[in-house]
Amino acid sequence: ELKYLERIGMIHDLRRQVPYELIPAQRIDGKVIERSCKYIADFVYYDTCKAKTIVEDAKSPATRTDSYRIKKKLMLERHGIQIVEV
Repeated sequence: ELKYLERIGMIHDLRRQVPYELIPAQRIDGKVIERSCKYIADFVYYDTCKAKTIVEDAKSPATRTDSYRIKKKLMLERHGIQIVEV
């Protein structure tokens, strides 16, 4: 569906599996003691009708885990991005 919307010009710059850093790696004396925490968006595109970039994630009840819910909140707090769930 998104590829079709891109073909007809309703969206553009469609990308898949786009990583966003939520928490940077934690280091002590230059040594990584905790890896960074990332959220990987299923789809990111520019919606020409809304004139904004959309971050979209395909979710089912089974994939709305506690980890996902925290990452969704961090995306809004850190990047000002509200994830659209489909």
